[in-house]
Amino acid sequence: MRFDPTSFQPAHFLWDFENGVATITLNRPERKNPLTFESYDELRATFYNLDHDYSVKAVVLRGAGGNFCSGGDVHEIIGPLTRMDHNGLLRFTRMTGDLVRAMRACPQPIIAAVDGVCAGAGAIMAMASDLRLAAPNAKTAFLFTRVGLSGADMGACAFLPRIIGHGRAAELLFTGRNMSAEEGLAWGFWNRLSDNLFADARALAGDIAAGPSIAHAITKTQLHAEWTMTLDQVLEAEAQVQAGCMQTNDFRRAYEAFAAKQRPEFKGD
Repeated sequence: MRFDPTSFQPAHFLWDFENGVATITLNRPERKNPLTFESYDELRATFYNLDHDYSVKAVVLRGAGGNFCSGGDVHEIIGPLTRMDHNGLLRFTRMTGDLVRAMRACPQPIIAAVDGVCAGAGAIMAMASDLRLAAPNAKTAFLFTRVGLSGADMGACAFLPRIIGHGRAAELLFTGRNMSAEEGLAWGFWNRLSDNLFADARALAGDIAAGPSIAHAITKTQLHAEWTMTLDQVLEAEAQVQAGCMQTNDFRRAYEAFAAKQRPEFKGD
């Protein structure tokens, strides 16, 4: 069945879709929005479905009740994990990694709007987003080491050093300490801090949604793909994709609007 963002009703989080912007709200505020096996799976499936629906132009990811996400639910995930065999544990860790893979694979830019607690898998989801806005009270912790686990979780050892640098990432992953909002801004983890978090995140998503969605999807893809390319490979890849962009109607309309001294209207074709 084709994914329809206008009628989608997820079981484990809230969904809103308006003017090309989808908003995913983690909605267990009484527990600071922890994840369960089921919500991991539904989030993963949702981001994969977005790869096939281009009416969604941008995504805002947020939490309800003044917190973003406290990570995996202690009773519904952590407890059961202590009783699983190796194969069961590997199925779980591969599923959690697959959520990051789905977030990176979907063509829409994802904006994390983070306030309050942002820990464990919550910190990973913020990390895996394309843009990150935070309230001044945001406290972010990659706290795996506090429960006897490594910092090598859901891509953290690859993504985090690329965002904030190796030494800073190593400190956070070894200690599990909180990164304050001010530290995160200075280190480049946050794009900006905001006292009007959701409004600003929604406005940024709206600006992106009004832009050339094909071009945005290519930018997102190349930002990730070019990690492992040589300079010659990068230049050739960007030449190929940019030549493709130059064949879109959005490119033609932008030129015509510029020539007429008007604002271009992008339609994603």
